[in-house]
Amino acid sequence: MDATRTSEPTPVKTNPTTVERTSERELLVTRTFNGPARLVFEAWTRPELFRQWWLPKSMGMSLRSCEMDVRVGGMYRLAFEPDGVAFFGTYREVTPHSRLVWTNEEGDESSVTTVTFEEEGGKTLLVMHELYPSKEALDAAGTGAADATVETFAQLDELLVTLRAGRS
Repeated sequence: MDATRTSEPTPVKTNPTTVERTSERELLVTRTFNGPARLVFEAWTRPELFRQWWLPKSMGMSLRSCEMDVRVGGMYRLAFEPDGVAFFGTYREVTPHSRLVWTNEEGDESSVTTVTFEEEGGKTLLVMHELYPSKEALDAAGTGAADATVETFAQLDELLVTLRAGRS
C-alpha cells in the first residue's frame, strides 16, 4: 500500500458559453451555471463578489474601484488599473434572482444590457442580451468582448464553486 499517494482535485464541470450575433445591433450570450439563481444573481449584484470574476484575468488588469448601487435608478461605475478606463451606467430594472437591466454610457451613445436568470434543478440558465446603438458600435466591440465574456463566465463558475462550498 502506498501511503504517500495524494488525490487530484476533482475538476469542475463547466458548461459552454454561447455567443451569437442575432442582428446587426444585438449580441446574445447564454450559459448554464452550476448553482442556484440566488447565488448567480448575488455574484452580479454584490461588488465584493462581482470584482472577483468580471474582469478577465488574462488581460493583466484589475478593478481600481467597483461602485454598484443595484436598484432601479441606481448607478454603477467600474474603473480599471493601470489605464484608468471606466465603465458606467444606470440600472433600469432589478428583479432579485431573475432579471437585471442596465445602460452602458461610456460612449457617445449608450447600449443596454439585459441579463435573465432562470433556475431549474439547482442550475441557472443565464441569458445576456446586449443592444448596441448602431451596427458600428457592435462592430467596434469586436470579438474581443465575446472572448472576454467566455473567460469571465468561466471565472464566475469558479467563484460559484467557492460560494456553494461556503454555504453548505
